[in-house]
Amino acid sequence: MAPFYRFGFFGDDTSLVFAFIIGIGFGFFLERAGFGSATKLASQFYGHDLTVFKVMFTAIITAMLGLFWLAWLGVLDLSRVLVLPTYLTPQLIGGLVFGAGFVSGGYCPGTCAVAAATGKMDGWIHLGGMLAGILVFGELFPVLSSFYASSPMGEATLDQYFGLPYGATVFLVVLLALLGFYAAERIEKKFQTAQ
Repeated sequence: MAPFYRFGFFGDDTSLVFAFIIGIGFGFFLERAGFGSATKLASQFYGHDLTVFKVMFTAIITAMLGLFWLAWLGVLDLSRVLVLPTYLTPQLIGGLVFGAGFVSGGYCPGTCAVAAATGKMDGWIHLGGMLAGILVFGELFPVLSSFYASSPMGEATLDQYFGLPYGATVFLVVLLALLGFYAAERIEKKFQTAQ
């Protein structure tokens, strides 16, 4: 996502090596955190164990704060970082389909791959369903292409969308995360005392 290609730091072959190393590391840490278990992942939807919520929000604010401070220090030019364009309606529908799959199967794409790699049959079934869904979507893409490109918003970011300064947006997201962490702890304790 950073401008490594543009400045010639590495090419396609090297990027595949980095992708492999990062992928193995990502999978390892997902498994060590217990995210190869559908039971643990599904527990967040029932309020019993909100580890996934806390880990994902921590990753989001860590990346966001890293980008903010690197840009503020002049180390990173944010205009050179790839921001994928937003297509509001298809991405909302896609999020709902993703969420339904997550709730019903207990896995997201990364965690089902981790579960499959550790030999869990439900992980293999979920992985197979995901690959089948990708195949069906690919075959139906000519029919869905107009919907896929509908409601374009360009490279929309929260600060631009809400008309706020970038620093204020970062502060508000961090504040929201801290409130989310506090609420998650309270919800988990409520369920633990009820048992």
